[in-house]
Amino acid sequence: MVRALYSFLTWLVQPLLRRKLARRAVAEPGYAVAVEERFGHYSVPADQGRVWIHAVSLGESRAAAILLARLRAQMPGLRLLLTNGTATGRAEGEKLLRSGDVQVWQPWDTPGAVARFLDHFSPSIGILMETEIWPNLTDACAARGMPLVVANARLNASSYAKAKRVAWVARPVYAALTAVWAQTEADAARFRSLGAPVKGVFGNLKFDAAPDAGQLHQGRAWRAALARPVILLASSREGEETLFLKEILAIASAERSESAIHSEVSGGASGAQWMIVPRHPQRFDEVAGLITQAGFRVARRSTWGDAPPVAPQDEALTIWLGDSLGEMALYFSLGDVALLGGSFAPLGGQNLIEAAACGCPVIMGPHTFNFAQAAELAQAAGAAQAVSDMAVACRTGLALAAEPARQNQMADAARTFAAAHRGAADRTASAIRALMRNPA
Repeated sequence: MVRALYSFLTWLVQPLLRRKLARRAVAEPGYAVAVEERFGHYSVPADQGRVWIHAVSLGESRAAAILLARLRAQMPGLRLLLTNGTATGRAEGEKLLRSGDVQVWQPWDTPGAVARFLDHFSPSIGILMETEIWPNLTDACAARGMPLVVANARLNASSYAKAKRVAWVARPVYAALTAVWAQTEADAARFRSLGAPVKGVFGNLKFDAAPDAGQLHQGRAWRAALARPVILLASSREGEETLFLKEILAIASAERSESAIHSEVSGGASGAQWMIVPRHPQRFDEVAGLITQAGFRVARRSTWGDAPPVAPQDEALTIWLGDSLGEMALYFSLGDVALLGGSFAPLGGQNLIEAAACGCPVIMGPHTFNFAQAAELAQAAGAAQAVSDMAVACRTGLALAAEPARQNQMADAARTFAAAHRGAADRTASAIRALMRNPA
């Protein structure tokens, strides 16, 4: 009865979904692409036997890239079916495709759309990245005897509490999965409590990502040429940029003179260069506007050319804006300190693993529940420091940047921490391959 009601509601709201996609497409044209795929109607030929990976958004697509590289190494003939749910996830996922691979939107979770998706593609296995689990999709895969697994699985305390409140719905969904490979023991315990078949705790795939060597080299070269340290707010979320800019103004105002303000914020060997890298590309223009509204000049990465700009001493205070995709390794290697986006608002924090792999010390706020264990381990390893709010973070970042010996110590600890936790990709790929050989 509950499933029937859920299915009726997902069918009923389809016009609202179409309207939502149309609205989002105004700012992000990717949402207007191949809309009918979301309802199980495809222009690509029907096929079967592909390895299906679902990566809903940007972060999951990046994790999928790491796993897919290992799967291709172990299964050279692999043919990929990739699904995504967001425009940024689809754009990132497109980079993973090889000749013969297929990419479509995730089907909306009505019985009809799900059935058309599975009939059309008949995957040999479904791999859901991290968290994306839908009732009708899970039920349909189980009914067809198709293995459906969750890789790099995570379930934070908030999501777990919500699932427990609707356990009569959630438990059958989790129990219908074939296997769950969790990131941490805490994630595994939550999944087990909901009836999921946890088959292993493999760690976080993102530890296995190798930062782009060219970006590392370029960022370090730029950093060495600068006369001041760079402090960046990395993968910032809505509301955090305003807090960040407010604190920069407060730090500057404390100097009590225009010349001291300029030295502190924009130039001078003892000052710092501040930078913001928004998490979502659709907010680049918005954040640029916030910077100028706060009274700063903005220097966008998209206009830099071969090197970051160096502001003349008589120029207005300048904030750098990282308005590019796929260059986080460049930004982290350019930065002396990174303030962790998503952790200064109750959003759970972005992943600090890439910063650590690039040797960039991390200052994180109080909200890290999405990556609680990684945050705790990084702090224990000396690669990160937790603070209470943005004000403390900015001042802690300044203090750390002013102590090269301590900064270097944290940078070395960060690289060591990242290297020590690798191996999840090989473990997960081997488990998937074993399951495909022995699906029972």
